[in-house]
Amino acid sequence: MDYFIIVATTVAGLYFHGWLYMRIKRWMDRDLALSLAGQDEQKKTYMLQQLARSREQGIKRRDLPHWLQAAATGYADAKAPDVRESSPPLADGN
Repeated sequence: MDYFIIVATTVAGLYFHGWLYMRIKRWMDRDLALSLAGQDEQKKTYMLQQLARSREQGIKRRDLPHWLQAAATGYADAKAPDVRESSPPLADGN
């Protein structure tokens, strides 16, 4: 019975450490993507989508910062060309 308790707690501890390690890696990757986005909410959404895309494509973790940097610089190209910034109203109200 003593061996069972030792094995069970060891396996549970190893599982928890593995889970925690994976969570911290994901948090670091998410933080990197959000830091490249700055304060722009639309760019934050875009960068999180690019992070998900990098996972789908199987980008290695060592290449991820460069890949996300390239995605951040390509953000202006990814915007829809017909979306325009609204201009302030004219002085005569038109």
